[in-house]
Amino acid sequence: MPYDFDRIIDRRGTQCEKWDGMEEHYGVSPGDGISMWVADMEFRPPPAVAQAFKWEMEHGVHGYWADSGQYKQAIVNWMARRHNWSIEPSWISTTHGIVMAVNMLVQAFCKPGDKVIIQTPVYYPFAFAVAANGCQVINNRLVKENGRYVMDLDDLKRQADGQTRMIILCSPHNPGGRVWSKEELEALAEICLSRNILMVSDEIHHDLVYPGAKHTVLASLSPELQDKVVVCTSASKTFNLAGTMTGNVIIANEELRKQFTDHLYKCGMFLPNRFGPIAARAAYNHGEGWLDALLLYLEENRNLIASVLENRLPAVKSMPLEGTYLAWLDFSGMDAPMDEIVRKVEKEARLALNHGDTFGPGGENHLRMNFACPRLMVEQALERLIKAFV
Repeated sequence: MPYDFDRIIDRRGTQCEKWDGMEEHYGVSPGDGISMWVADMEFRPPPAVAQAFKWEMEHGVHGYWADSGQYKQAIVNWMARRHNWSIEPSWISTTHGIVMAVNMLVQAFCKPGDKVIIQTPVYYPFAFAVAANGCQVINNRLVKENGRYVMDLDDLKRQADGQTRMIILCSPHNPGGRVWSKEELEALAEICLSRNILMVSDEIHHDLVYPGAKHTVLASLSPELQDKVVVCTSASKTFNLAGTMTGNVIIANEELRKQFTDHLYKCGMFLPNRFGPIAARAAYNHGEGWLDALLLYLEENRNLIASVLENRLPAVKSMPLEGTYLAWLDFSGMDAPMDEIVRKVEKEARLALNHGDTFGPGGENHLRMNFACPRLMVEQALERLIKAFV
């Protein structure tokens, strides 16, 4: 079945944060700007999602959600089919998205003053979740080797001490696009297990991986590790369902799972938004062909960005991307201060891109570009970028 990823869908004026909020955040008008910051896509989800919503609308009564077992079973089947990880429905807790889940995990397993390690530059809500809940943010900064990020495990060993309760892993990595190898994950896990550090693995981009890379679910490495890991997934990035605010927190360890679910109840998180599970179940059960077609399209967008920059704007480097749909652009080769570069991007090119310094140490001199959009938009954005600097 063909899917039209080239179709331009006007999202302006639809209460869309990505478009209707970009002028407030970046000073770029949606009237003539291109929005490439918020990590959602410009594509409609798999047709099965619309069909599921249509049935719900025609039924017309939208009461509290109760899972008959089909929703969580769809997650179980997906993890087995796409990620070779066997889980039980009882391991899954449903939250209002993964950002909320990360905050709740910090609250459930850490107390004020505890140290939580994050690997910067990294998705900025991680640092917020740690600091907002009274814990210490410990930056285990990633380093570049051959143009891509690798973990600095020697630094991790130096920084981890008796106060270190948790590490939050971004896998695949946002914004660098790394898909961590099995060997990298094993080395990280060995350190954390030896120091009794709880590992929270945000794997929300786990389905968005390109040829040549393979995502490994952290908890699948060994039974021992599975007992010490919390895995966070969602259909939101995979199928463009971010607005349904539904995430999966998967905990095999019964004691840890009870500790987390008790905290959910204390926060009044009894039931999910009804529409999230409806959309996720439809996508997991019937969206696989759509996803396979999407990955081919995104790969071509990724390759286009890398090729155009290399040939026409070589001072700007796009980090080799193994996963996600987020290009991590390094402007350190430009002979200009970053504030001037940002001004040109926003005022002259009229592009709304995430500022790299918000991702923490190591993000300076970078901008993040979301290319999950029709190719014409990518082409137009690249032309604007080149015109602003050449």
